[in-house]
Amino acid sequence: MTRAELIKNIENKKSVLCVGLDPDLTKMPSLFPSNSNGVVEFCKGIIDATADYAVAYKPNLAFFESLGESGWEALAKVADHLKDYPQHFSIADAKRGDIGNTAKMYAEGILVKLGFDSITVAPYMGKDSIEPFSILGKWGIALGLTSNPGAQDFQMKKMEDDRYLYEHVLDAYKEWISPENWMIVVGATREVSMRKIRHQLPEYFFLVPGVGHQGGTIKHVMDSGVFTSGIGVGVLINASRSICYASSDKNYASAAAKEASRLHEEMKYYWPQ
Repeated sequence: MTRAELIKNIENKKSVLCVGLDPDLTKMPSLFPSNSNGVVEFCKGIIDATADYAVAYKPNLAFFESLGESGWEALAKVADHLKDYPQHFSIADAKRGDIGNTAKMYAEGILVKLGFDSITVAPYMGKDSIEPFSILGKWGIALGLTSNPGAQDFQMKKMEDDRYLYEHVLDAYKEWISPENWMIVVGATREVSMRKIRHQLPEYFFLVPGVGHQGGTIKHVMDSGVFTSGIGVGVLINASRSICYASSDKNYASAAAKEASRLHEEMKYYWPQ
């Protein structure tokens, strides 16, 4: 999916909602078996129920990998189901961060063989951990400033010039990667920093996790200058648990749709009437 196509889908739907798929066997409704088959059916149900409101889906690979071989088969089936929704941007939340042939194989397996539109990557091994994911027609999504407390350990460390380490990383992105096929992860709980990052990287899409259970809000994201020129260009806002686990019973799909619709309505508020 090209940047222009993604922007068109966002504008047509007046939505920047990305639904995170985190299939936790301990939280899935009891009507699903606690195995890979249950994971597939659960994820497909969430996708089908929320497709009218979302513009993107983000399976978290850890929840599939934890199931072993059958988990990889489940991931492939969910990836195939997402292909039934070609107007929706697909994100493999893998956070890969290696170099050389290893990185190339990650890119080949996830972006080419499984067919995801994009993959999340970590930059802390340097430029050569980023470059292999620049594949024609695909996207990379690089960590910028995350919402977890541990971001203080390295990302928020002050350097000699009194700037944070993550700011230096963002400077490097401007030289290494193009806004035409790269996004930056910025946590929704980083409201003040988000304004600075938008100023630093005005042309890049942001993938913004942390809305809902982690405490971030759509209002905070939109009001932080991420929502540019009154149009939803430049951001995808991810919600996972608040949608996937809106209900633990047989009504899980309708509950997920209701929560996705609620978030969508909040987003539509920011479009010109």
